[in-house]
Amino acid sequence: MLKNTIFFLIVSIFMVFLIGCDNHEKDVQGEDKSSSESNKSITLLFSFPSKTMDPHQDWMGVRAGVAETLVKIDEDLNIQPWLAESWEQTGEKTWTFQIRKGITFHDGTLVDGEAVKESFTRVLEVNEAVGSSLKIESMEAEGQTITFFTKEVNPAFLSELVHTNASVIKTDTDNISESPIATGPFKVDHFTPEVDIKLERYDDYWDGAANLEHVNIKFNSDGNVRALALQSGEADIAYHLPPEALTPIENREDLRVESVSSLRVHFMLYNANKVTLQDLNVRKALDLLINRPIMVKEIMSGHATSAFGPYHPDFAFSGEETDAIYDPSQAEALLKEAGYTKNDAGKLEKAGETLQLTVATYQGRPELPLMAQYLQAEAAKVGIEINIVTVENIDSYLWEQQDDWDIVTYSNLTAPRGDGGYFLNVAYLPDGSLNPGQINIPQLNDLTRQLNVTSDPEGRTAIQENAVSIIQQEVPQSFILHPHIIVGVNERVKSWKPGSEEYYLITNKMDVE
Repeated sequence: MLKNTIFFLIVSIFMVFLIGCDNHEKDVQGEDKSSSESNKSITLLFSFPSKTMDPHQDWMGVRAGVAETLVKIDEDLNIQPWLAESWEQTGEKTWTFQIRKGITFHDGTLVDGEAVKESFTRVLEVNEAVGSSLKIESMEAEGQTITFFTKEVNPAFLSELVHTNASVIKTDTDNISESPIATGPFKVDHFTPEVDIKLERYDDYWDGAANLEHVNIKFNSDGNVRALALQSGEADIAYHLPPEALTPIENREDLRVESVSSLRVHFMLYNANKVTLQDLNVRKALDLLINRPIMVKEIMSGHATSAFGPYHPDFAFSGEETDAIYDPSQAEALLKEAGYTKNDAGKLEKAGETLQLTVATYQGRPELPLMAQYLQAEAAKVGIEINIVTVENIDSYLWEQQDDWDIVTYSNLTAPRGDGGYFLNVAYLPDGSLNPGQINIPQLNDLTRQLNVTSDPEGRTAIQENAVSIIQQEVPQSFILHPHIIVGVNERVKSWKPGSEEYYLITNKMDVE
């Protein structure tokens, strides 16, 4: 504890020195914050940097209040109108939307059905994953109406339109990657990839001009630095704070901590290409080494919920709750059944080879490396040797170096639009965009394809529950916990709170004193 305190003080002193010496650190108007009292602005510090502002390629377009989708989800995860004021399904493969009148792009041109059609034509060209989920075959536009015809029955079509990459933007413009012209309350003033985004208010926003004049979104992957930036006043809102950094914030009257239950799950993903992990007993044994309540308490400081499957227990389709038991002795019994015995050094081996595993992790979510270290310590007690590799770009590493890792500490939104079909498709189907572990469970694949053509809500829930049951039996992942979204906020920020969906960060309603 003393060592951690000394480290934190050293980092704090360094940050104060760095901030004091940084003469070019200005607010969004290019002036020192101390001399710009009239400008209503905020600075938001986020964890995952954006390489592009193209809303069809990156989530930050919607998050930054620059772009919008036809529909959105509310706090209760119900789909609500946004750019579209109404819609109806007029056939099994036909969906018709009425676009609100009077909406304009940031250049003042009106948004009509044809503009929406052009935007979707582009997203289908540049984003294969969105095209795969929407399954659009053709579109027709007339006045304020846009009609989509899907290639096949697609009950999830409406919820997939919530995806941030399904944003409506103006397509006949230059520099979409740097300065997209969309419909949100803010437009891009300047964008430096992976560094910051400077936004200015769009005065003719259809839902009322924003209270703020400017917003500056900065990126930093270090959770402790984000926490210190909030304390120093360099940031008004700091996302994804590590639990261990909260005490100084909670002790300040001018700051507050928002802890919101998320739709995300932290888990261990097993590489199905590795012979060792193709053994169900080995996967079950590793799962039994995870003490979920302890991780919630010690690593997350209580800002999480134990996980027994991919979906948060509040969802009707989360499946039957299990005890998620921590049982090292049972883990050892399963490993013995798998053919492993301990050598003189106390290491497990089979056919003369010791049981060694490589766990990949990343700093973007600071609790994940701690979970990797926890597994390493628990595995060592039963004779498993684990090597931890920390990488910068986890997704590139997992896909491009599939032979180099056995397990990864991973994190995904599993029902970001209020439906479990998304995660089943992308994380378990052999060609899924979030399946670097190459999971391929035929029975689960069949259920997912059945779900994709089932419209009845009760039927969808039943299929998803069955899918969760198979996942629990086959253990392609070990689900650990559903983390809360931990956000530090300066009390000067008003009319704002983080949402569980992590989509709508910057709004026209947020304000400052």
